[in-house]
Amino acid sequence: MMRPKIVLFGDSITEQSIRENGWGVPLANAYSRRADVLVRGYGGYNTRWAMFLLNHLFPLDSTTPPIATTIFFGANDAALLGRTSERQHVPIEEFKDNLRKFVRHLKECSQTMQIVLITPPPVSEQGRLDYAKSQYGENATKVPERTNEVTGQYANACVEVANELGVWYINLWSKMQETDNWQTKFLRDGLHLTTEGNTVLYEEVIKVFNEAGLSVDNLPFDFPHHSKIDSEHPERAFQEVCDVPV
Repeated sequence: MMRPKIVLFGDSITEQSIRENGWGVPLANAYSRRADVLVRGYGGYNTRWAMFLLNHLFPLDSTTPPIATTIFFGANDAALLGRTSERQHVPIEEFKDNLRKFVRHLKECSQTMQIVLITPPPVSEQGRLDYAKSQYGENATKVPERTNEVTGQYANACVEVANELGVWYINLWSKMQETDNWQTKFLRDGLHLTTEGNTVLYEEVIKVFNEAGLSVDNLPFDFPHHSKIDSEHPERAFQEVCDVPV
């Protein structure tokens, strides 16, 4: 009995999702014994670089494609030209086209896979400057390498692609800014998520998965609950799922 897979594909905010208090940890816990949550997060990556991973992570000839995949890029694509992280910058039209290619590839892998695009979170420019100063002291940049306004354009582009291709999306950029003091409540360095920020994202992902028919209760346990096992005849509990001889 093959346990289904849920893949989290993205940049550092996905890579860090399995740290303590990360958004991937409660997700894996929620789907324990029902689906394996696989984290495929690559710190610093933009959609241009992630494109090279697509066939390796999601081979078209796989007989066990994921039942769901989150695609969470844009924070690095939105880095500004002429600033300290410009090597990560991807023009917005290319960003949109890359997201389209991701989605079309996944749809080719599986017509039933639930695909969720997640927008980049908002950016606190002051948080980025404070972080740079903590790292580099007087040599730190005096202008932020990302702005919330430009990141918002990438978030809107992500939503546009999701609507265009008929897939799920989470507008994290908008959602987080509904809360006062989001700059410090949800972001630990102006970009990456605090414990509270991770909780917001986890709750949004669970909400979308539930709407997509992937609620925890809809997925069966992969093997019998221990209470269903007869201690004198344990093989009976496993006959159907393990082809155990009577």
